[in-house]
Amino acid sequence: MTVKSVVTVGLVLCGALMAGQVLADCVPAPVNGDLDFSVCKEWPAFPGLNINANAKFQRSSGPGATDTSGTYDFTLSVLKSDQTEPVATYHQASAFFSGGVALRDLSLDTARYKLTPEVRAFGVRVQFTNASRLNPLEETHLSLFVKEGDKLRPVLSQLVVYEYGGEWDGDCTGERFEMTRTVEIAKTSSHGYADLIIKTRQTNTTNVVEGDTCEDKVNVSSPELTTLHYDGKSYVLPKGFKAIE
Repeated sequence: MTVKSVVTVGLVLCGALMAGQVLADCVPAPVNGDLDFSVCKEWPAFPGLNINANAKFQRSSGPGATDTSGTYDFTLSVLKSDQTEPVATYHQASAFFSGGVALRDLSLDTARYKLTPEVRAFGVRVQFTNASRLNPLEETHLSLFVKEGDKLRPVLSQLVVYEYGGEWDGDCTGERFEMTRTVEIAKTSSHGYADLIIKTRQTNTTNVVEGDTCEDKVNVSSPELTTLHYDGKSYVLPKGFKAIE
């Protein structure tokens, strides 16, 4: 483009600055394999900081292994928006297993997880599903991390916040369930960190043949509240709340 005037030069410089800002925005790191995941999100609680998460697939080579059988190495980092070197990191080798139930989605959760007046956590959500029509299964796990110096530390690990499953004959008869959990910050605390109130809701559906029709019989359970307490290292999960590793 030819610059014809000082005004045009000013507009070009302005556009360049805007383009620089776009480049500084949160962009997921590139991935190598088609089963790898990479996400990036601005951290609203701390303007100028971005959160990056990366799950790199390591395919299994043993007998009976499929294309989606393997483990994921997980890397998490917090970076300043105008820098490439992280200010805090976390890494876990073989953090997730993928087999008959495979990792399908990785996302960042920047809700208001205020654990103390000074400490704000952020979440990582991991979704797993299978490919079965007759025996479907889907789960989403939530982990919470806090920044401590140049390290990111998990304080809640793999809380199951969504689960769907069931059995179906391919025609009508079958059963299925759907469970959801939400997380709220309590006014009470344990070992310096706010307690977490978990609200669990579950819906059970039975499909039966009645005459010439397929009928749904739905049972919605009353919400159940569970309080999670911090033990000085992490929030303790009751039986059935933590993902099976």
